[in-house]
Amino acid sequence: MILHHIALHNFKNIARAELEFSAKVNCLLGDNGMGKSNLLDAIYYLSFCKSFAGVTDSTLIRRGENFAMLEGHYTRRGTEEVISAGMETASRRRSFRRGGKEYRRLSEHIGLLPLVMVSPRDMDLINGTGEERRRFIDMVISQSDTAYLDRLIRYDKALRQRNIMLREGATDASLFDAVEMTMSLAGSEIALRRSNRISSLSKIFERYYRDIAPDEDSVDLTYAPSIDCADGNPDTLARVLRDNRRRDSIIRHTTAGPHRDDLEMSLNMLPVRRLASQGQAKTYSIALRLAQYEFLAESTSMKPLLLLDDIFDKLDAHRVSHIMQIVSRDSFGQIFITDTNRKHLDTIVSDIPAADSRLFAVDNGVFSRLDNSNQP
Repeated sequence: MILHHIALHNFKNIARAELEFSAKVNCLLGDNGMGKSNLLDAIYYLSFCKSFAGVTDSTLIRRGENFAMLEGHYTRRGTEEVISAGMETASRRRSFRRGGKEYRRLSEHIGLLPLVMVSPRDMDLINGTGEERRRFIDMVISQSDTAYLDRLIRYDKALRQRNIMLREGATDASLFDAVEMTMSLAGSEIALRRSNRISSLSKIFERYYRDIAPDEDSVDLTYAPSIDCADGNPDTLARVLRDNRRRDSIIRHTTAGPHRDDLEMSLNMLPVRRLASQGQAKTYSIALRLAQYEFLAESTSMKPLLLLDDIFDKLDAHRVSHIMQIVSRDSFGQIFITDTNRKHLDTIVSDIPAADSRLFAVDNGVFSRLDNSNQP
């Protein structure tokens, strides 16, 4: 899959921009806060219908303006695709269109344009809460498994309903039975898919970590469910929910289920967040994202877009070199890289034919093409 062209209007600090991209490597050069990451966020938005920063749509509209528009032109499985999005401040309405036709549900779009984003925020996977890691799990699986996304939506809706009942002191057992049945049917499928997919992902991840940092550490990635219902039997989850009603009614929220699952991340048989240096933790998170890329490429039969946002900070030159060797393989497709250092970017693309790379300068939301024909 290739993103050939993007047009932006009033997106974050970008008043107006139209860019044509290389099908292989695209580098964005500029100081911090100039708009490099904002362009990557626009590309991310066109894939996921949301910002990678987790902010509301209203904050994506350029200050002082009342609307924003994005449009991307892709080649996907040999077919041209035009994806557009618009949002308004006054009405708080947003639209998302494929080929000019608006989606009925945004969930229909997820997985159409597979994408992997590697950014400094990935350190939250290591040091953050289980919610961050569940979000990672769901993003990995949802892009290649529409049934999983459907189960996730069903489970979350029923979970919200059960939590409302708990907060309001509901006592109707038949109503709890009905809601918990939905949770059990969807939740058992979620757990089963998570168990299978994470097992596959873990093997890929270990290989990428060794590629980046050979012979240094042993790593492991393990699914840690809050309830052992990965056999897909809904009765297990139904029984736990039923048995927990009294306790949950006191605490006023649901204490067990797939919404409390986690990933156990270990380095040399100890938790990463307790043992790892900054360089090790960053290597760990990057290896996770590269594993996500390969997993998606295999499960969707498409090469996702790969966005590398300021990832080389706190990594030694040796690891940077290994990462670039990895993403330069034929198994990787179109890549977008941001950095503040021109020499750094020149080094990155030095082994790439000039026709296969493009370099852009970014200054206060304005993009200009730089000559990269005289690479060292």
